[in-house]
Amino acid sequence: MYFFAALSVIVPAVAGPLLAYGPGRRLARGRLVTRTRAAVAGLVVTLGRPVTALAFVLFWAALIVAVFWPVGLLAHSLEDAIDWPVLLWVTERRNPSFEEFNWFYTALGDRDPLKKVVVAAAVVFAVLWRKRFWIPLVAILLSFPLEQYVQAILAGMVDRGHPPTGLGSYPSGGIARVVMTFGAIALFVALTWKLSRRWHVVLGTVVFVLAAYEGYSRIYTQKHWITDVISGLTFGPALFLGYAVAVCILAGRYPRPETGAAASGPASEATGAAGQASANAGGASANAGGASANAGGASAGGASAGGASAGGASANAGGQAGESTGEGRPEAVPAA
Repeated sequence: MYFFAALSVIVPAVAGPLLAYGPGRRLARGRLVTRTRAAVAGLVVTLGRPVTALAFVLFWAALIVAVFWPVGLLAHSLEDAIDWPVLLWVTERRNPSFEEFNWFYTALGDRDPLKKVVVAAAVVFAVLWRKRFWIPLVAILLSFPLEQYVQAILAGMVDRGHPPTGLGSYPSGGIARVVMTFGAIALFVALTWKLSRRWHVVLGTVVFVLAAYEGYSRIYTQKHWITDVISGLTFGPALFLGYAVAVCILAGRYPRPETGAAASGPASEATGAAGQASANAGGASANAGGASANAGGASAGGASAGGASAGGASANAGGQAGESTGEGRPEAVPAA
């Protein structure tokens, strides 16, 4: 069990930077990302940024439900073949002192402590954003109910129950809450201060590791079936990706605002104004997918390393801030 615990930290710590500089950049140049950028730019011109951001996040939530519903049915069908053998294997190898640490850590993903983190982060960034305080205030506060209600819809649709040792169901909400909460904080750090890409990757990797070990602790404390955890390690990052794009739309960072000669009407904005910002959004998508694949492999062995996916999304979504120079950037506040 100690080996898998170490693996759940090492895998995301190594995979995060590799994915950020590898598959993410290649996917960012793909046709799908280009078309998405143009479509979003057109909606921004027609509807404005607030309405476009709201429409995008609702569309994304519906898409997540449509994708993860059949995944949940598949996980339910694997209960006898995978979940029970892993549960019994973990039961035979639990250590009282190590178990105490994992009970302490797994509380990080519970609702009550994360509510306090969300409120505190929303207030801090609202102060930092000054005249545009409402953007972080609304966006960070809404990250919590967004995850809660989408996860509840999926849990009700799949209705697979929980292991006899815990009350966790499909998909693991604890992992998704860690991804959404700390991913949102990392995203607003990148949107608030001008950071290099290296720092974006560091922020993403931190979220990778937090979510990965949260998944491991949920297995060790037997609060979830392992298939719930693997699903949570993909559900959380996938939901966060859409949330991050919506926040960047609202903040004026995606698509990147028109500047100078590039501004030649709506068509120009739709096709050329958002190049680099959308590339980063595509990078986030690749990281979410690739990191989740790594996570799934590690988790299937008993460790939930796949929380790496969250960080990839937040790192690259945050990358939109560092590489764009559009309007709406709050003034950087010097460190005390």
